[in-house]
Amino acid sequence: MVTLAPNDPRQYDDLAGEWWRPGGAFEVLHWLAAARARLVPAATRRGALLVDVGCGGGLLAPHLVGKGYRHVGVDLRRAGLEQAAARAALPVQGDAVRLPLRTACADVVVAGEILEHVTDLPGAVAELCRVLRPGGLLVLDTVNATALSRFVIVTVGERLPGVPRGIHDAALFVDPARLTAECARHGVRLRVRGLRPSASGMVRWLTGRTGGRIVPSRSTAVLYQGAGRKEEAADGR
Repeated sequence: MVTLAPNDPRQYDDLAGEWWRPGGAFEVLHWLAAARARLVPAATRRGALLVDVGCGGGLLAPHLVGKGYRHVGVDLRRAGLEQAAARAALPVQGDAVRLPLRTACADVVVAGEILEHVTDLPGAVAELCRVLRPGGLLVLDTVNATALSRFVIVTVGERLPGVPRGIHDAALFVDPARLTAECARHGVRLRVRGLRPSASGMVRWLTGRTGGRIVPSRSTAVLYQGAGRKEEAADGR
C-alpha cells in the first residue's frame, strides 16, 4: 500500500465514495457549499458562466438550480468530476494554477475549500482572476493560517471518527490579509468574514446524522469566506 504525503490530491480517488454519503467525511463540505451558493446571485444575462474551481464531487450544483448559470466544474481528479457531471456540472479536468479556460470567460468564479490545498497561492489567485470577466464576482472560502486553525482542522478534525488523516497540510493554510492583497493585485477587492459550523449541526454530524449549517462568525481565525467583484477597468491578466 502506497503511503501518500499530506495534501496529496490522489487521496481523493480513494475518498470518492464520501462526496455524497449522508453523514460521511465530507458532510461539512455540503454545508460550506450551501453557504457559498448564498453569495451567488441569479444570473443577469443569458448564457452566464459560473466556473467552480476545485469542484470535487459537484457539491455546489444543487444550490445553483434556477440561478441561470452554465456551471463548469474544474478539478484535478477524474473520480470527483464524474460525480460532478452526474449532478449537472460540465466537467473540465485541470489545475487551479493552470486553468484550461479562456481569459475573462466567467461571470462568477467560485473557489471553495481549494486555496488551502494549492502550493502556489499567487498563481492560483492570478488564474481565478484571469478567467473572471470585468465586473464579475469571485466567491471563495478557505482556512486561515493560525495556530487555532491547525489545532481545530488537523489536530482535532483529522482525528474525528470517519475523517481521513493527512487531507491537509497546515503549511498551506491561507492568511486573509495575504489573500486579500493577492486579489487586489488582479483588480478584485475581496471582503472577508468568518464562518463556523452551527453547534447543533456538529452534534448531529458527530452522532451520525445530517442537517447542519454554516453560519457567520465574528472570528476569521479558523474558517472564512470572501467575495468581491473585478474592477471594470481591469485588463483580465
